[in-house]
Amino acid sequence: MKCWLWLLLFVCPLAAAVPGDENVLAAREAFRNGQSAKLAKQLDALRARSQRHELEPWVEYWQLSQRLDEGAGVEIAAFLSRLSGAYLAEKLRSEWLKKLGMRQRWEDFQREYPLLVQPDQEISCYAMQARLVAQQDLTVLEEARPLWFSSLDLAESCRPLMEKLIASGRISVNDVWERMRRLLEEKKLTAAIKVSLHLPDNQMPAAKTLAEIAAKPLRFLDRAVGGFASRVNREMTLFAVERLAKSDPAAAAKAWQKIEGNFSEAERGYAWGQIASAAAYSHLPEALTWYAQAKDAPLSDNQLAWQARAALRAHDWPMVQRAIERMPPQMAAQPDWIYWLARALAAHGGRDEASALYAKIGGQPNFYSGLADEEMGRPLFLPPTSLALTPEELAEASANPGLKRSLALIRLDMRAEGVREWNWAMGGMGDRQLLAAASLARNSNVLDRSISASVRTVMQHDFALRYPAPFRDLVDPQANRLALDHGWVYGLMRQESRFIMDAKSTVGAKGLMQLMPKTARWVAKKIGLKSYQPAKVAEMNTNVTLGTHYLSMVLASLDNQPVLAVAAYNAGPGRYESCLRRHRPLPAETRHYVAVIAPRLEGAAPEGAS
Repeated sequence: MKCWLWLLLFVCPLAAAVPGDENVLAAREAFRNGQSAKLAKQLDALRARSQRHELEPWVEYWQLSQRLDEGAGVEIAAFLSRLSGAYLAEKLRSEWLKKLGMRQRWEDFQREYPLLVQPDQEISCYAMQARLVAQQDLTVLEEARPLWFSSLDLAESCRPLMEKLIASGRISVNDVWERMRRLLEEKKLTAAIKVSLHLPDNQMPAAKTLAEIAAKPLRFLDRAVGGFASRVNREMTLFAVERLAKSDPAAAAKAWQKIEGNFSEAERGYAWGQIASAAAYSHLPEALTWYAQAKDAPLSDNQLAWQARAALRAHDWPMVQRAIERMPPQMAAQPDWIYWLARALAAHGGRDEASALYAKIGGQPNFYSGLADEEMGRPLFLPPTSLALTPEELAEASANPGLKRSLALIRLDMRAEGVREWNWAMGGMGDRQLLAAASLARNSNVLDRSISASVRTVMQHDFALRYPAPFRDLVDPQANRLALDHGWVYGLMRQESRFIMDAKSTVGAKGLMQLMPKTARWVAKKIGLKSYQPAKVAEMNTNVTLGTHYLSMVLASLDNQPVLAVAAYNAGPGRYESCLRRHRPLPAETRHYVAVIAPRLEGAAPEGAS
């Protein structure tokens, strides 16, 4: 009887307000405004309640975070001990370590640092500083050296290490130019100018010259007729070629061919690599020829990926194989590149090797696994649904403090914090625990977290959790009215918003079907929705009505090709048509988006989930 009563409680939504919520919200506001007295008052009010609030640790964290400069070490240590292993302990410890590092309190820093699970770059550099100062450990400098070659902005805590590397001769002039190239490729002109200060005086480019090249690279190349014995002139020319290639690869190739004889083989390879990858991105047929001109020059992950894509477009299977085999192991181990390597091997007789690769990624419920299964002649089927969760497994998930805090945060509209708590709590969970967490989230009407947990399972799956189909009474009639495949609509909605009703993107798209205000207004006018107001775009009924009509319109405009319609819906029809007209590739996020939804277009959606 107790189990049935508990299960009844488990399936009840957890969205209702809880006594103490008002104190948590007031405490958050006080934390944001730096009002320590008001924050302390709210914490006292929570502690005075007979029943402890799930988010009391968050209020404690806010208070301690405000007091990091006050030397509240004893209280911080007590909090970290009490919440050992929790997300909040990791978060506070990370902030505390940054304070300790900033103050160069190396003994305290080294005591706490081993307890941090996920140090970021700033803390990692402080840790290396601590070893260098406290233990005089010079091996730190070699560990720090790879940071120099990243195009990422370095934390301030890394600067002393970089200065020691330069002072000790561990960073050469060539290394300075290599970092500058990477920064310039990322259009980080200001950062590149700062790095150039480490060059010898006779090699230091003028900031004005760099800015002029960035603005008008072709003008610089047209004037480049000599002076190539100078390293700085050669590097500025390479920068101009790289920058011009981004907008006009053919013009860059033409300009480069006139002067490349003045450059070393390594420099020629670098320039051709830049031109070739830009050409591949623009789908120019010359891309493979220009990649061949790069010879064995080092290529970035992105350049290798576009070389492989260009080769795929040309059905040049030997080139596909060479590009993938040059990829770093972690990149080449991704299912998409394993699949295409197998296709390349099979294309010129390596069927046994190809079969081994297909088998490596086959049998899983994902896009490239399905393609691999088709190549092996296997029927597409879903793995069996896992056994039903037991009351004990559900009870364990319901009692998990991290999951409880996550759902409470989301209930109080602190979604970003709730997502972080949720992701941390899932760390180390097995399949059964993940499915129990997914069930807890679903029954709390937090479908995005349910999906987040269920997609992580490896051997046991529940596709009703992974591919939910909520709001049927609204979505199904609308899909029927417009003759849209139900699974397609749900797949698009899942990918657009993860079923978060008030989802809002960084560019302003809103609601379940992520409509831009301008698009919503246009569709409302087209279908004669006289009651439409801009404020209603995220309202569920209005959003689904407008979204499904918009999808139907896009589909009709693209000859009823659903894959093209999905791409246009995500990229925007204007942007999509521009890509087709200019023979440019779809944005990377749109290609991934289509690959996720495509299986649902082919009837592969699980029974009961679409």
